Amino acid sequence: MAKDAPTALDLPMVDPLPEATQKYFDVCQEKLGMIPNVLQTYAFDIDKLNSFTAMYNDLMLGASNLSKLEREMIAVVVSSVNKCYYCLTAHGAAVRQLSGNPILGEQMVMNWRVADLDARQTAMLEFSENLTVASAKTTEADRQALRDVGFTDRDIFDIASVAAFFNMTNRVASATNMKPNEGYHAQFR
Repeated sequence: MAKDAPTALDLPMVDPLPEATQKYFDVCQEKLGMIPNVLQTYAFDIDKLNSFTAMYNDLMLGASNLSKLEREMIAVVVSSVNKCYYCLTAHGAAVRQLSGNPILGEQMVMNWRVADLDARQTAMLEFSENLTVASAKTTEADRQALRDVGFTDRDIFDIASVAAFFNMTNRVASATNMKPNEGYHAQFR
């Protein structure tokens, strides 16, 4: 199985893939029309791939008071600060899909502050951006600003976790020269 766009690192996928991994890749192909390059990149080490997908699935698809769209918006804001081409492309497409609004997807990628967001979303994204720029400067006042617009402490944990995960994945994507699948560019426009 060839990668859509190879990384600069020569990390060959395990061949053959374990049955469970192959099934997961087949589901991705069926649902997305592609196997995301991030998964193919991690497939040189099945334990690393499984760890990555378990964390991703928990944070982005698991139980949370944050909607899937809000979690994708966090991913895009963090990736915008970090200028992560892979994640801006992939998660920008997810924002377009989940919102049904291609303009919102573009606004989020280019400058989320021009988007017509409510006070809750704005506070969430300001917090995520600040965590990305200078996490050590986070104060109780920052957490209270989230509570003031209706977030619980559990929600704050989820916001922080999604932001932290994408700060990590942005760095791995940049370090390995990970390229987004070409299919993401045209999706949900």
